[in-house]
Amino acid sequence: MHSVALLTASYAKDIERFSLLSESIDTWLSGYTRHYVLVNDEDVPLFARFASDKRVIVPASNYLPKWLWALPPALQFLSKRRVWLSLLSSPVHGWHIQQILKIAGVLNAPEQRVCILDSDNLFFREFDVGQYAGAEKTPLFVTPKDIGADHPLHGLWLRTVDQLLGIKERSFPADDYVGNALVWDTGLNWVLALCRKKKFSEYLMYGHFVANSPAHLATHRVTEDSIAVSHWDDTPLDRPAIEAMMRAASPDQVALCIQSYSSTSVDDIRDVFRLSSRDRRSPSLSPEDMGDAVEFEVPAKTR
Repeated sequence: MHSVALLTASYAKDIERFSLLSESIDTWLSGYTRHYVLVNDEDVPLFARFASDKRVIVPASNYLPKWLWALPPALQFLSKRRVWLSLLSSPVHGWHIQQILKIAGVLNAPEQRVCILDSDNLFFREFDVGQYAGAEKTPLFVTPKDIGADHPLHGLWLRTVDQLLGIKERSFPADDYVGNALVWDTGLNWVLALCRKKKFSEYLMYGHFVANSPAHLATHRVTEDSIAVSHWDDTPLDRPAIEAMMRAASPDQVALCIQSYSSTSVDDIRDVFRLSSRDRRSPSLSPEDMGDAVEFEVPAKTR
């Protein structure tokens, strides 16, 4: 078995969601060495309370190049989003930085495998991530032929992937590698290349790089089965709908992702999963023990 780490890139506005993620990891997960949490430097004190023997809070500046610096919040009156400046590229925003941090964090992790967990993920069943991610072949999640040429986001991201990887011919529909709880195996500076492109997806880059490299593909186990049940659109979910998501989870699905842009109440999620309870491993946390709830249909992902 290969060593496995967890990695999350987060920031202050997602701290309540990250709190749920960390609680669920501490409750249900085993088989990993460390949980690396990458945050903006000024957010380190806010996240310090989550640090433990297995959870390390890492300042973003540890992994970002010196030529890329964050504009102080007091000077960001022209933009509602956090801005990073550079003399080598146009400004980039927090979403770009989080993707760059994920790649840099994986490249710098001493473990051979890294399971990437966004802040809006949550575990609700016991799960040995070491058995899942540390086996001989790395799991590579894919949704075959799911990206059309006219997709407003994924189509643009995929064209960036093709440019960066030198893929000359692209046929559509194309495979999609965006998902949750994904596992990664560990010329022009790659950070600069991404800053200049901007419209990119770290998950599509990894997936299509592996898919176009026979040597790397041979070390991966391609799967269409996600270990997470996900809510991808921007519709807020109420408590019955969250319960219905859990009921919709297959026996092999151990995690839940409700995208933060859906504006679903974190308090509702916390109440449904009862993570604040002392008796965290009670049967009531399991989907099988929930009351009747409306059926939940997983919408198409937009990320």
